Amino acid sequence: MTNVLLVTSSPRGGASYSAQVAQEFAKEIEGAKITVRDLSAHPLPHIAADFVQAAYTPDADRSPAQRQALALSDKLIAELQAADVVVVAAGMINFGVPSTLKAWIDHVARAGVTFRYGPSGPEGLLTGKKTFLLLATGGVYSSGAYAPYDHLTPYLNGVLGFLGLTDVETVLIEGVGAGPEATEKALVGARSKAASLATAFAA
Repeated sequence: MTNVLLVTSSPRGGASYSAQVAQEFAKEIEGAKITVRDLSAHPLPHIAADFVQAAYTPDADRSPAQRQALALSDKLIAELQAADVVVVAAGMINFGVPSTLKAWIDHVARAGVTFRYGPSGPEGLLTGKKTFLLLATGGVYSSGAYAPYDHLTPYLNGVLGFLGLTDVETVLIEGVGAGPEATEKALVGARSKAASLATAFAA
């Protein structure tokens, strides 16, 4: 059995291209047991002062209130730690990551739990997992004049890599803002690549 954590984040819900392709992809993984974290249907609270204070208080010294402040974060991190495969679906919003997904990242990026600082610098602790990014954009940002505007792909690769998720494959669903024909072409290409990645992963 392969434990798959599927994280979706688009405010478009079921109409989201990234979520649609990601859900299809996760189901194609052989022996997949899928845990879904739908950040649009169930948005997370932004971290606040009580969270920060609790996170930087040694575990043995935390008060009951501080433990409660970290309870959701602990649950989200446990989902990540239990996963063999992490699938993240996101649409670019204003050239960057959706705020719902950023809130999730803020909850799971915790010093001493998902990363630590050692003699050689920071070390990610979520190692040994395969990660797939399914990313949708209205325009084309992988090359050309608008490539510098893509703050979604490099950010996700950077922050997930910082946590130890360095084995990453990306499926782009580009140009969906250019009309039905462009959307269909983008979806066909993305589904083809996703199917190939699922087959290769099972091999």
